[in-house]
Amino acid sequence: MYLKLPPPLVLLVTLGGMYLLSVYWPLWVFSFSGQYALVWILGLIGSLPGLAGIVAFARARTTVNPHKPHKASRLVTSGIYRFSRNPMYLGLLVWLIAAFVYLSAISAVIMIPLFILYMNNFQIEPEEDVLEAMFGDEYREYCRKVRRWC
Repeated sequence: MYLKLPPPLVLLVTLGGMYLLSVYWPLWVFSFSGQYALVWILGLIGSLPGLAGIVAFARARTTVNPHKPHKASRLVTSGIYRFSRNPMYLGLLVWLIAAFVYLSAISAVIMIPLFILYMNNFQIEPEEDVLEAMFGDEYREYCRKVRRWC
């Protein structure tokens, strides 16, 4: 089962699940001073690694399409990729955390580990298999040095 849904669609499905949980099972609703400022800050922070990843791919002139990792022309290990092998997915995760804070219900957080599990099993691992086949020892060494998420 490889790359079933595009990551932005996975994000939207996860956000939908978070919303439904917060409305129909609003377990432990919370609010605090500065809550919406924190949502904006997290949204901005979540945008940065994704944009940095796109810029790094553009500079390397390689594909950013997660459904076609076999079209990668080179292994990108510079820029943001020195710190995370998946900065774009990390950015999506931070957006989900921002959404959780915005929705204000502990029940919504249930969707975040499901997002991580889905991304690890159906997005990241298939991408890693392709990259390892393409770049071999260079990719394995990169994986030893740089964590998957952060």
